Amino acid sequence: MTPSACSRPVGTLPKAHLHLHFTGSMRPATLKDLAAKHRIRLPETLREQHLLHLTPDERGWFRFQRLYDAARACVRDEEDMRRIVLEAAEDDAAEGSRWLELQIDPTSYAPFVGGLTPALEIVLDAAREATRTTSCAVAVVVAASRIRHPLDARTLARLAARYAGDGPGQVVGFGLSNDERKGSTYEFAPAFRIAARAGLAGLPHSGELLGADHVRATLDLLAPRRIGHGVRAAEDPDVLAQVVDSGVALEVCPASNAALGVFPTTAGVPLRRLTEAGAVIALGADDPLLFGPRLAAQYEIARVEHGMGDRDLARLARGSVEASCAPAEVRRRILADVDAWLTTEAPAEAGGPADAVARHRR
Repeated sequence: MTPSACSRPVGTLPKAHLHLHFTGSMRPATLKDLAAKHRIRLPETLREQHLLHLTPDERGWFRFQRLYDAARACVRDEEDMRRIVLEAAEDDAAEGSRWLELQIDPTSYAPFVGGLTPALEIVLDAAREATRTTSCAVAVVVAASRIRHPLDARTLARLAARYAGDGPGQVVGFGLSNDERKGSTYEFAPAFRIAARAGLAGLPHSGELLGADHVRATLDLLAPRRIGHGVRAAEDPDVLAQVVDSGVALEVCPASNAALGVFPTTAGVPLRRLTEAGAVIALGADDPLLFGPRLAAQYEIARVEHGMGDRDLARLARGSVEASCAPAEVRRRILADVDAWLTTEAPAEAGGPADAVARHRR
């Protein structure tokens, strides 16, 4: 399916971006600059900006993680970290995002800036600066890693709790990322309870590499506000009904799902099935450094690959805003602008995100 000539440009659709990783948000040019600055040789895939097309098994994930680690190793000082946050906000603002929740595990950057606390404070201060200088407000999600010990997750949860808030430049949520086949979800529950007591939203990854049963376990054990991915809840009507009934939003990232081989193409992502069941969906770009398409392109995927019209896209945008941790007044303002977008007549954009979708399909 293709968008009609009168489709409104997705780049002007007000939206929130709730699934973007710190290192994975980097511009390819920035990665090259940082590699040159620190005299680090990048793998060819990163040097030549080859987009990933992997298998969803451990071999495919290992390749993805190896490349992600290579990119992360180029982030070596405070200046690098601040640049990444500011550029993420600039790129989001250019695509209509008004609110960004940038996810970071400060563990990897701590050795270069004096510890976990300084690493997080640098990102939070950069988020406040980005909020002042762009049209996109930036908040932070602190995320633990499944491949580390659950006690490390508790340490990060306590750190996140010290900076908890609901505004830009504050920690709004606590996540759990990396290969969901690793570790025991049950053992990470205490970290999520620490975060919840501080008022932080629970935002774990689940239901991408593993199926609906893992989504059910995540719902039962971690009491999330949103689930990162969660797309495979569509495989089990009972689990999907549990997601819908609980009001837990799903952060669906079509381009990364296809790149990691979870679905053969972006058209295979069950976006329609999820929305028609009543699930709240927030589209995300995940790691555009490796997967290519950024946020607006995910909306073009919904339009081009899933035949969604402007009202459908506005519903997705509303879902992203309503599922966000933004203050109530910020949410009301963005939602009013979504309504205004629907009343504005405008021709489709020439080039831009639609071309990004076409390149991704090739």
